Amino acid sequence: MATTATNRRVILKEYVEGYPREEHMELVRGGEVPLRLTGGEPAGSVLVRNLYLSCDPYMRPKMSRPVRESYTAAFVPGEVLTGYGVARVVDSSDPRFKAGDLVWGITGWEDYSVVTPPASKLLAKISHGAGDGVPLSYYTGVLGMPGLTAYVGFHEICAPKEGEAVFVSAASGAVGQLVGQFARLAGCRVVGSAGSAEKVELLRSRFGFHDAFNYKEEPDLDAALRRRFPDGIDIYFENVGGAMLDAVLLNMRVHGRIAVCGLISQYNLADGEKDAVRNLSAVIAKRLRLQGFIEPDHKHLYPKYEAWVLPYIRDGTIAYVEDVAEGLENAPKALIGLFHGRNVGKQLVRVADGE
Repeated sequence: MATTATNRRVILKEYVEGYPREEHMELVRGGEVPLRLTGGEPAGSVLVRNLYLSCDPYMRPKMSRPVRESYTAAFVPGEVLTGYGVARVVDSSDPRFKAGDLVWGITGWEDYSVVTPPASKLLAKISHGAGDGVPLSYYTGVLGMPGLTAYVGFHEICAPKEGEAVFVSAASGAVGQLVGQFARLAGCRVVGSAGSAEKVELLRSRFGFHDAFNYKEEPDLDAALRRRFPDGIDIYFENVGGAMLDAVLLNMRVHGRIAVCGLISQYNLADGEKDAVRNLSAVIAKRLRLQGFIEPDHKHLYPKYEAWVLPYIRDGTIAYVEDVAEGLENAPKALIGLFHGRNVGKQLVRVADGE
């Protein structure tokens, strides 16, 4: 039995300004990793073989030179990128895990990772996988961070009521496609926006949105929303920011709720280029609740979410679309594609076969 393995790693070469490019990252080949913990790691460390890596918009701000405090630390040039993933345990000094266990959580963009505390404390054991009607890759999406994000933002923060009007931006992405389906299950009318005709059709035909539109074809976003919400919007699930948020504020109903999940339209802009939000007075006039949130603050809700969503996945009530890039060498291209709208559905990278 082999005692070491070659470990490829994707590193950040330099801090990014503007849109990231493949040359901002590098696949470093070679280097041997022991297939057992050496004993020099902190107690509670876990050695894993990475199987799937998740490409997520929040990773873009982490590629910029840190200029202010954030809820998540910036990447360090020369070091491996990190993000959510699915992995198989090779060795562990954490009593919760043994060799062969499947886990999801924060890991490295590499073949093998040693996950140390505090990140290892947030690894979750996967009890559903191959043969259970649930693809293992779903733990990068509907059964992972994006799924819990959608659930918390919609059900816990927005507290929907049957019959309410819901708008979701970036609606075909990892989170948006779920929010739309959760809204439909809650008896709400839901409309989504996306960036291509293909994605708009997906929202209508696969995810059950009552209406959808291509924001790139709408010269006046305010008018586009008024046509689809003549009586106003009760709930807005915010993934985009900028001009879309400005238009939504004009169309919110009194006592509407806005869950701020992401601002992807702003991530590649310098501070002086970022869109000003000009309609914030609507927050007062309409008594709106606008709340930002991040998934790690709500980990305690995961068992509740998993128990609620699994039956819907298994019986086909909830659909989930993935865009899978093959191989660690294609991870940089896959991540960059998020910021150009190339992905259709949840973008992830298959590093190794885990089924």
